[in-house]
Amino acid sequence: MTYPVQSAGGTVFGTIPSPAYTGVFIPELWSGKIIEKFYDATVLAAIANTDYEGEITSFGDKVTIRTKPSIAINNYLAYDSLVTETPSSSVVELLIDQGKYWSTVLDDVMEVQSDLDHLSMWADDASEQMKIVIDTDVLAGISADVAAENQGATAGVLSGDLDMGVAASPFSVDSTNAIDKIIEAGQVLDEQNIPETGRWFVIPAWMSSLIKRSELRDASLTGDGVSMLRNGRLGMIDRFTLYASNLLPFSSTDSAHSMFFGHSHGLTFASQLTKVETLRAESTFGTILRGLQVFGFKVVDGTAIGIFYGTKA
Repeated sequence: MTYPVQSAGGTVFGTIPSPAYTGVFIPELWSGKIIEKFYDATVLAAIANTDYEGEITSFGDKVTIRTKPSIAINNYLAYDSLVTETPSSSVVELLIDQGKYWSTVLDDVMEVQSDLDHLSMWADDASEQMKIVIDTDVLAGISADVAAENQGATAGVLSGDLDMGVAASPFSVDSTNAIDKIIEAGQVLDEQNIPETGRWFVIPAWMSSLIKRSELRDASLTGDGVSMLRNGRLGMIDRFTLYASNLLPFSSTDSAHSMFFGHSHGLTFASQLTKVETLRAESTFGTILRGLQVFGFKVVDGTAIGIFYGTKA
């Protein structure tokens, strides 16, 4: 805005001063507060175990995970010779083969003249952005190792008749069947003998809204003192803790999301922020602040993870 305020025919208070006030006598004021920035919610910490995170130190590390052997049970007959086996178990390799970095430079002049701690502000933002990028990569990369019986139009290792949706034919979800699909996902895990405690289900925002509009909006049906519409929390449905995420893989062709459900036993994740350093810039007078985070993830038990491929009706 120009000061003093001028009318179409001239100034409000007499003639225009020379030199003009604007930019000369009236200083430009900058707020000391920064507009708050909001980030996508991340779910990786809630759905994956980090049992092997303390064993990595740098990019390229490999963690060999041992598994329990399966012992054969045989029929016994009197005086029959026993069949003795030597149990053996396979190993799963967790490769720390992915890395993300950020690098910023703060000019010395800007650092002196600014009243903000730019490096600290940038580091905070980089931390949040790092979580979002890693969450997105992991959610996009786990589908290949999910058990075939835990996905598709014939899911269910025993039943084989649970429609979890497939590419080109996603399941159409509305407020009347959203709860049914969560219950069927629970059956998928039940048939794989997955523990009931510790189960999770990651859904997009639109399915979260459908659930809140379903019959569960009645507090008496959920057993809660306050309905979902009042507290805004989805909580637990059929032994699943529900998490809403905007980072799930999305197919623009089918207008459908790949939604994952399972148990933290099935997915392991390991990450280390291996480098955070400041150094002087070579090509300018400034300070460089940069960080490197290495990570790896692995579906160690595909029977403990499932996929529901759905679209909004």
